[in-house]
Amino acid sequence: MPLHCLVTGANRGIGLAFVRRLLARGDRVVAACRHPGKATALNTLAGEYPGRLHVLPLDVADAKSRAELVRELPLVGGRIDLLINNAGVLHSGERFGALSAAHLEDSFRTNAAGPLLLTEALAPTLSDGGCVANVSSQLGSIANTTRFGTPSYNISKAAQNMATVLLAHALHDRAIKVVALHPGWVQTDMGGAGAQITVEESALGLLRVIDGLSPADSGRFLDWRGETLPW
Repeated sequence: MPLHCLVTGANRGIGLAFVRRLLARGDRVVAACRHPGKATALNTLAGEYPGRLHVLPLDVADAKSRAELVRELPLVGGRIDLLINNAGVLHSGERFGALSAAHLEDSFRTNAAGPLLLTEALAPTLSDGGCVANVSSQLGSIANTTRFGTPSYNISKAAQNMATVLLAHALHDRAIKVVALHPGWVQTDMGGAGAQITVEESALGLLRVIDGLSPADSGRFLDWRGETLPW
């Protein structure tokens, strides 16, 4: 049976790869991004998959935007079997001694608070037995930290990982699986030129992990190959 999916940050990179892969296998997708009018690839896909792809506006860090998405969802299908919290931000060039409170706050709002609050707002729409996949990063692993770098991103992803575990507890009674997923070092604007895998390889691997999850996996931190990462 086709899944009803919602993907945030869906206009490029891993988010767009998720949308392509989900559509190709027959699922229905709501693709959310900040500026749908500028999302050329998504709008082209919407023409190729009429009725199965809907593009809606969402700034995951903005409360009004989250509320508007929740209001609009019933118009395009209602229930969500798979929520992929993919939208994120990375402020490059940060240096110790010159950190910006604005960058830290923006990173936290987008990478940690946004997915948590969006999932909470969408909870009544989530299908019992469904899945919430938070696209995290190994850079959010405290145990694996070996240098000072991208602090606002790392800190916010560590906070997102905690939000994942809290959500796993909150949604446990409905058998909704909530996981933190590291996509690998991916060839995106964020990943940079030295990245090791394509967005297609990452999305395929992550969906394979998601499809194989059991209720016992809820609250885990896994990479795109299904291997456990340390907190």
